[in-house]
Amino acid sequence: MTALKGQVAVVAGATRGAGRAIAVQLGASGAVVYCTGRSTRQDKSDMNRAETIEETAELVTEAGGIGIAVQVDHTDPEQVERLFARVAQEREGRLDILVNDVWGGDPLTDWSKPFWEHSLEDGLTMQKRAVHSHMITSKFGAPLMVARKQGLIIEITDGVDDRYRGNLYYSLAKVSVIHLAKAMAEELKPHNVTALALTPGFLRSEAMLDYFGVTEDNWRDAVRTEPHFIASETPDYVGKAAACLAADPKVHEKSGLALSSWGLSDEYGFTDRDGSRPHWGRYAIEKGL
Repeated sequence: MTALKGQVAVVAGATRGAGRAIAVQLGASGAVVYCTGRSTRQDKSDMNRAETIEETAELVTEAGGIGIAVQVDHTDPEQVERLFARVAQEREGRLDILVNDVWGGDPLTDWSKPFWEHSLEDGLTMQKRAVHSHMITSKFGAPLMVARKQGLIIEITDGVDDRYRGNLYYSLAKVSVIHLAKAMAEELKPHNVTALALTPGFLRSEAMLDYFGVTEDNWRDAVRTEPHFIASETPDYVGKAAACLAADPKVHEKSGLALSSWGLSDEYGFTDRDGSRPHWGRYAIEKGL
C-alpha cells in the first residue's frame, strides 16, 4: 500500500505495544516514520523490557516504509525540540502525522489502593510521563504542521469518555489526553490541522501477554485467568485504525473526537491480524463493564 507514500510521521512512544504497531502500519502505507522512545539496544529504560526503538524502525522498513529510530525522553523539552529540529531539517520542514503514545504508567499504577493511600510520587510521575510528555511533544511538533496548513495529531488513550477507570491517577492521565486532543483541535482548526484521540480495546500487547504467561499463538489460554481477554485485540488493530485515519482525506471531520479501534473497523472495514474484528465496545455493553 502506498496511501501515505512521501508523508512524514513521528510516533512518540513507538518502542512497543500500540505505538510500535501504529508505526509499522504507517510504514506499511509508505510513510517515513521517526520511531521515538527511551529504550535502545544500548540503553534500556526503567521499564526494563526487551523491545527497542531500533527493532520498531526495522519493522517499519520491512513493512515498506522508512523507519528511523531516535532515542528521546519526551518529558524533556530540550530533547523533544531537538527531535523536531532534526525532522524539519531532514524532511524540508514536513510533518504530516504525529502520534502521541508515550505512557510508561503500568508500573506506577497500584490498582488496590485509593488515591489517598497510593504513592503520590508515582501518581504524579504518571501524569508527567503520560500527559506532560504529550503536551511537550505537540508543542514542538504542531508548528511544523501549522506552517504547512496540514497535519494530523493522534492522542492514544484508553476509552472514549471521562468515566472512572479503576484508579484516580490512571483515569486522570487517560481522560486528560482525550481533552488535550479536543482542546488542540479547537486551536488548530484555523490552521487546517486535525487533532483527535484514539483508543484500542483490551490490548494484547507484549507486556500483557507476558503478564498472563502466554504468547500470541496460545493467547486464548489466558481466558481461564481473565475471561474478558476473549475480546482482546492485537496492537495491529489500532495500528490499522491510525493508518486509515491518516489516509482519510476527510479526517478533518473527526477533529476533536475520541475514536476507537472497533468503531473505525466498522467504518473502514479493516480486520485484526487473524482476520477477526474484535468489538470491545459492544462486548463491554453486553457484559455490563
